[in-house]
Amino acid sequence: MRLYGGIEAGGTKFVCAIGSSPEDIRSEVRFPTTEPAETLGRAVDFFRQYMIKTRNRLEGIGIGSFGPVDLDPGSPDYGKITTTPKAGWAFTDLCHTFEQGTATPVILDTDTNAAALGEGFWGAARDLRDYVYLTIGTGIGGGLVTHGKPHHGLIHPEMGHVRLPHSREEDPFDGICPFHGDCFEGLASGPAIQARTQQPAESLPAYHPVWELEANYIALALTNLVCTLSPQRIILGGGVMQQTQLFPMVRMKVQLMLNGYIHAPAILETIDQFIVPPRLGQRAGVLGAIALARQTFHPKG
Repeated sequence: MRLYGGIEAGGTKFVCAIGSSPEDIRSEVRFPTTEPAETLGRAVDFFRQYMIKTRNRLEGIGIGSFGPVDLDPGSPDYGKITTTPKAGWAFTDLCHTFEQGTATPVILDTDTNAAALGEGFWGAARDLRDYVYLTIGTGIGGGLVTHGKPHHGLIHPEMGHVRLPHSREEDPFDGICPFHGDCFEGLASGPAIQARTQQPAESLPAYHPVWELEANYIALALTNLVCTLSPQRIILGGGVMQQTQLFPMVRMKVQLMLNGYIHAPAILETIDQFIVPPRLGQRAGVLGAIALARQTFHPKG
């Protein structure tokens, strides 16, 4: 059995695992994200100790990281986290650190691209080739899979920073994004909800009026994604989407906003199968990193 390493490199926590699928995880560890040297050192040590103890080598290590990250092999900053606002982490070299520390090939992508790939291998997008995974929580990020592979381009998708219509009369909140103020993340992330209501999002009741506003912003973003990317499915994960009452609200609003223009049964008739929660749940990130390694280092396996 070929074994792979997976790293969910989050701004709050790191999750590292070794295995080949959700049913075959040989070892797993999670710990808080502190400063880079300590955090990466713990992760490298996890993989090294496993390989020493079991005498098993890994085919490769996949990393799904918070970002932005540089994914251009021709760039001098390839393999690094770049302009992140997370203190101390800007231009941290992930790929070189793990390749040197574990003597194992490494592939890097965004955390949301990795999670999207995991959902395609084993979750809510299984057997689909073109779909979006959007996480709405501490931040908002989107992963896009096209023709079965994570999408890159100039850098990578940054769906959380798209601009949305913002009525100051209905919602005078300025937004919290340090770069853009009232972009999607600035208006609809978990911290934005807390800043607007002065309460943690998870503590708000299902009938709180902020959820109607939240559903409207999410639906505006999804309408843009439907029209620009034409995905076969949209998966909505993250802590905010634990408020399951949002799903029917968002679906209804997307149908109203599209107003019959996208003439597809997935929108008109079966939207409950088009906008869905992730099946891998909180494991999507680390399993997606393993899927990334599998696809890269043994694509036919």
